[in-house]
Amino acid sequence: MKKIALFVFNGDPMCFIHVLMNALNMHQKGNDARIVIEGSATALPPELAKADHPLHGLWEKAVEAGLVAGVCEACSRKTGTLEAAKAQGLALLNEMNGHPSIARFQDDGYEIITF
Repeated sequence: MKKIALFVFNGDPMCFIHVLMNALNMHQKGNDARIVIEGSATALPPELAKADHPLHGLWEKAVEAGLVAGVCEACSRKTGTLEAAKAQGLALLNEMNGHPSIARFQDDGYEIITF
């Protein structure tokens, strides 16, 4: 089993769809995949939670499978989506001055992929 952390900084839904599809595919193959939402991508979860959003189904599958490790607390504050992340029950990652630590995931044996 491989451990892969997908750090997504890019807030473009055309990029994010690939993060979701790859994380789900890795999970289906028996790997431990985790999505970490950073930077401008922190604006996406409130939109993805809307039933009429084109990526809603993939988002729900990823959340239900436990693939979303969390969102950057500092960046979600900056994008105004902190409360929405909390409302969805997403973990707020903040161990590095308010941001997620890539090194923590590396220390836990995760290969890091950035988007």
